Amino acid sequence: MEWDKVAAATATATSGRVGRLRRRVRDEHRPPSPGAAVMSILRLSGIAGLLVAFIVTPAAALTTYTFTRVVDDVMTLPLELPETPNAQTSRLYAAGGELIAYFYQENRQDVPLDQIAPVMRDAILAIEDHRFYEHGALDLEGTLRAAFNNAAAGSTQGGSTITQQLVKMTLLQQASTDEQKKAATEQTLARKMRELRLAIDMEERYTKDEILAKYLNIAYFGDGAYGVFAAASHYFSVTPDQLTTAQAAMLAGLVKNPVEFDPNVYPERSLQRRNTVLSVMADQGKISASESQELQATGLDLHVTEFPNGCVSSTAAFSCDYARRYLLDEPALGSTVEERRERLERGGLTIKSNIDLNMQTAINDAVAASVTPTENAIGALALVEPGSGKVRGVAQSRPMGRDKAAGQSYINFAVPTQYGDSAGFQAGSTFKMFTLAAALNAGLPVTTSFNSPATMTLPSGTYFDCNGDGTGKWTVSNSTSSGTMNMYTGMRLSVNTYFAQLEAKVGLCKTIQMAEAMGIEVPDGSDGRPTSHVPSFTLGVTDVSALDMAAAYAVPASGGMYCKPQPIAEILDHEGDVLKTYQPECTRVFSEEVAAQINDITRGLQEPGGFGYSHGTGLNIPSAAKTGTTSSAKAVWYVGYTPELSTAAMIAGADADGIPIALRGGNAAGSSVAGPMWARAMKVIQNYLSPVDFAAPPSRQPSANPSPTPTTTPTTPPANQQTDPNVTVVTP
Repeated sequence: MEWDKVAAATATATSGRVGRLRRRVRDEHRPPSPGAAVMSILRLSGIAGLLVAFIVTPAAALTTYTFTRVVDDVMTLPLELPETPNAQTSRLYAAGGELIAYFYQENRQDVPLDQIAPVMRDAILAIEDHRFYEHGALDLEGTLRAAFNNAAAGSTQGGSTITQQLVKMTLLQQASTDEQKKAATEQTLARKMRELRLAIDMEERYTKDEILAKYLNIAYFGDGAYGVFAAASHYFSVTPDQLTTAQAAMLAGLVKNPVEFDPNVYPERSLQRRNTVLSVMADQGKISASESQELQATGLDLHVTEFPNGCVSSTAAFSCDYARRYLLDEPALGSTVEERRERLERGGLTIKSNIDLNMQTAINDAVAASVTPTENAIGALALVEPGSGKVRGVAQSRPMGRDKAAGQSYINFAVPTQYGDSAGFQAGSTFKMFTLAAALNAGLPVTTSFNSPATMTLPSGTYFDCNGDGTGKWTVSNSTSSGTMNMYTGMRLSVNTYFAQLEAKVGLCKTIQMAEAMGIEVPDGSDGRPTSHVPSFTLGVTDVSALDMAAAYAVPASGGMYCKPQPIAEILDHEGDVLKTYQPECTRVFSEEVAAQINDITRGLQEPGGFGYSHGTGLNIPSAAKTGTTSSAKAVWYVGYTPELSTAAMIAGADADGIPIALRGGNAAGSSVAGPMWARAMKVIQNYLSPVDFAAPPSRQPSANPSPTPTTTPTTPPANQQTDPNVTVVTP
């Protein structure tokens, strides 16, 4: 067949439009010598592509388009394919460099061609486009062969070149709507012409090696593996430069139909397809016939590595999810949550976290040993480093997942609502820390003493909120000891009536402001939540998370500095350039002397005679702590710290949806229930810490007050005893 005659006839049939297109493309690609003219035009001419596309397009697809209309559409197409980077997998790492999780829309990591084994390149070209380095965007020889075979057999044999396939894959990847995805895959003449025009442009803009590298990085190899790096890593647990001939042949065979030839689902089909590739490689001289036969006699020898997406499968699931939610708030990743999510799931980021997997394992084991997933209770632990705010880990007793019957949940009960969707739980007497800190910061001496009876009523006008408004009368009772107390004995014995009077002396507003300065969000009723600006604030009526409390108790541990909790240390982009390095965000709350005084008071719980020590919480290194139990024992707490780590332990009653309910038995105490969980974790973690001591306090414990009197007040007093609806009676 003479090409000029075909072209002239085609041009006449299309009223000159195709003729103009043919002349334009032919002129742009006119070969340098007459001898090569015919084959060059066959490869590169737009008319050739139009004719071939007409031949290979199914007849049904042509019924909705006239030839003239197709040419009109093609003439309006963009001349080049927009450059958009491939979606890349982001990785979250622990502080020690261990992998925690992957985040991706498509599991992919681009690699340059020189990091892909030559045998992989040979295999993909052998089975997909063996004349790749000889033709241009269109391989007319291969396309016509496919067309004639299709006509003879009624099949749909492919004839697209590597470049044409790359264009199709790129268009599909860039499609963001269902309509765009349909347009990228539908069997129409318009699509084929569009792909051809874009392929011609791609051949002009890139070298053959660059096109092949793009192809190998964008191709889908099945089972969630995008690109040759993910495929080699997933199926054989090797990098692309380590692929053997048999492995490369199997991967090359997947591209045609990664579902049909999935080796995990259809190993026999995959084996046959691999052997076909090996035979073709031998026919083309890429390997010897004997090597091909020898390799065809072997099995697939898969060594599958899974790349789970997200946090569910991580050993640090809720630390991971906290870090993920934290990143979605990070402006360095975008101006909106959607932009940040896109960057996280497509940007190939390297995220270095502050999570310590040794400590994470310890808290995982502690919550698992203390509370079962299906109990109507939640155990949670959080770790914060004093002086930096680095979050070393969070854990909870309910595993991540959707199966409520199995106790699973996606709610992160260890972190604030913003990052975990839990409303938090009342913290009981752990809030006495804020009253103690406010009093010492105001200059009150540790000798400040009050007669602290088993029950007392403080009249209206005793307390004033931060608006200067007085509060109603408050009746409060002890559940531990009574008598004359000072700061040491009042704190160590957790005497409610002592702290009611200390709060009145220093001021309710100053106590609230101290809590806020230590990172606690205190609702004032303006946003619809019940106000915490009430006398019983010192007894922990505010809902908080374990992470809130760990960060708050890190303040005295650090010498008086509050540092915002930070789960992330650094973010790198896909090229390894730093996007953000996190620096501690710390503010001084009180002096080092006040901090040292607090530490000397609270270390008593961790020493012989202390509530915690008597329940096995003592460590081999210096430590301090405070217990907390709420009204009706809905939550029990143990928040303890060393100079290097602050750890908050909480066990709270909650139904399957996380709604607070009373703990089983209704008489649990922080020291006896939450304390042992804290101890299980910290007795392991102490091995990773230094035995550094707290700084010496300005004052030591005063000489003994008159002997305290044990109280017989029940854990939960009669409802009519409490005139303040927010009263919480606390036990240690």
